[in-house]
Amino acid sequence: MSFTARSLRLLLALSLLPVGSSNAAAQNSMPATSHHLRRISMEQLLKRSEVPAENRWKLEDMFASQEQWDKEYNEAKALIKKASAFQGKLDSAEELKACFELDDELSQLTERLYVYAHMRQDEDTAAPTYQALTQKAKKLSVEAGEALSFVTPEILSLPVEKLDQFIADPTLSAYTFTLTEMKREKAHVLSKAEEALLAQVGNISQAPQNIFGMLNNADLKFPKIKNEEGKEVELTHGSYIQFLESPDREVRKNAFKAVYETYAKQKNTIAATLSANVNKNVFYSRVRKYPSVLEMSLYGDNIPKEVYTNLIDTIHESLPLMHRYMKLRQKLLGVDELHMYDLFAPLVDEYKLDITFEEAKQITKEGLKPLGDDYLSVLQEGYDNGWIDIYENENKRTGAYSWGAYGTHPYVLLNHNDNLNSMFTLAHEMGHALHSYYSDNALKYRDAQYTIFLAEVASTTNEALLMDYLLNKSTDPKEKMYLLTYYADQFRTTVFRQTMFAEFEKIIHQRAEEGESLTPQDLSAIYYDLNVKYYGADMVVDKDIEMEWARIPHFYNSFYVYKYATGFSAATSFSKQILEEGKPAVDRYLGFLKSGGSDYSINILAKAGVDMSSPEPIREAMSVFESVIEQMEQLTK
Repeated sequence: MSFTARSLRLLLALSLLPVGSSNAAAQNSMPATSHHLRRISMEQLLKRSEVPAENRWKLEDMFASQEQWDKEYNEAKALIKKASAFQGKLDSAEELKACFELDDELSQLTERLYVYAHMRQDEDTAAPTYQALTQKAKKLSVEAGEALSFVTPEILSLPVEKLDQFIADPTLSAYTFTLTEMKREKAHVLSKAEEALLAQVGNISQAPQNIFGMLNNADLKFPKIKNEEGKEVELTHGSYIQFLESPDREVRKNAFKAVYETYAKQKNTIAATLSANVNKNVFYSRVRKYPSVLEMSLYGDNIPKEVYTNLIDTIHESLPLMHRYMKLRQKLLGVDELHMYDLFAPLVDEYKLDITFEEAKQITKEGLKPLGDDYLSVLQEGYDNGWIDIYENENKRTGAYSWGAYGTHPYVLLNHNDNLNSMFTLAHEMGHALHSYYSDNALKYRDAQYTIFLAEVASTTNEALLMDYLLNKSTDPKEKMYLLTYYADQFRTTVFRQTMFAEFEKIIHQRAEEGESLTPQDLSAIYYDLNVKYYGADMVVDKDIEMEWARIPHFYNSFYVYKYATGFSAATSFSKQILEEGKPAVDRYLGFLKSGGSDYSINILAKAGVDMSSPEPIREAMSVFESVIEQMEQLTK
């Protein structure tokens, strides 16, 4: 694997934050005075320097001092100068091994330097010291990437026979998978002159995405609408979903119509940018000799085309479940007709139960008991030994993520509030953290990093196990309905909706490959028909929704969204197996966590008992969805 492919460890930012409530016993386990003090401290946002040590992550585990950071920075600078000595000499196993070892050492150094600087900056984004340090580390990473940029092209220029010799050579046994991947890539690498030409048009190829980004984020302005109090307020990208979640149906309807009427006024321009992006993809797939854009997009992770098509076909089989959920949603909302602007409306009153961080840790640990003692001991190690930065402070980065560098323990950034939402965030991010922990401890640096295709599996498995625990412990029907509603909407948004997006992408690329048009009318008709298919006869598919394709930025990162659906399905399948089989399934799952990126993603999952090349994991996920719907239906009788 080249330096640029592995230099900076994956930042796993969280976007799906579950909401709900906890069981009363755990909630009442903390003394009232302690809880009262915690509330006061949350209202008075602390400066970073005022945050108690027990609430901060221990970045000193990575670098004990600025002097140590500077020392490793200088070591990295010195290594960069050594890289050129290998250029033009990668024709022997000994030279190649030495070059790979330099690549690994330099990658680890720059990764650690960058991650540390960036996490320090995230503690206080206004601190100029760490802004500068982050920029310094980023420039170093670019320098290192440039210094080693000759490695992959030089190896790929070797004859296949030579590559086969290297793959079989015991001297290079630590790099067998890297070389196998390079050989696989070789079939789609062009001549030196052709590659140089393609490199020159690289910036031009980004034009559709850049133009859409500027139009969508800078130029597009939505009208004001009236909120629940009848006051005129600004409608923005950020506030749109909040309006759709309003209990006031008129507010939801007005926000919905205002957004899509605004996009409809720009439909010709946006259709032109999306069509240009599709045509760019077709150009690259043909130049690089791929059978289709879809297969080109899946090639990097070595994902069979069947994974994509099975997802769509299996979700088509399961559309009656989605239609059943829509009927139930209509009943719970108490409306004569269910409209597209009702999809995010709350079905039950929100629970606002308080769950302190200490309670969240304990409840999460209880929920993850099915994963066994070894997993729980590592989880506790993370709780006790400075992995987590817990609360918001002045200028701290918002949201949550898991990050880290090989050779040190993982880190988790939170902005914890005393609610169920934050507890699920803890479970999710610790899923990422323990995935990294197990992979890093089981594998050498080059094989330890898992792919994007696998990235959300461990975190979502944790959420599924925690949800199962909470549902089984809940005795309050209203609380249970709240949890079930959240879970059902996860299936709707992460599996069904993302699969619909994936099918839309597949259709428009096939049309372009067959030489057919992609006018605004074509795009709108395709998108509208998919909504009718996915939501069913009991849903009023408002005409405005035909413009939704115009506001989805993921369509400019083509054939990516399916990974949300496959990752969620794989996690649901894992959690189901763990709960039903016990230890054999846990052992397979821990094997998955320890596999990192040491094999192709599809193989890693299959060895652990989730074969994404077959429809079975998606069907297992759908069986869980059906169970959720059945429980909701029972509670509404």
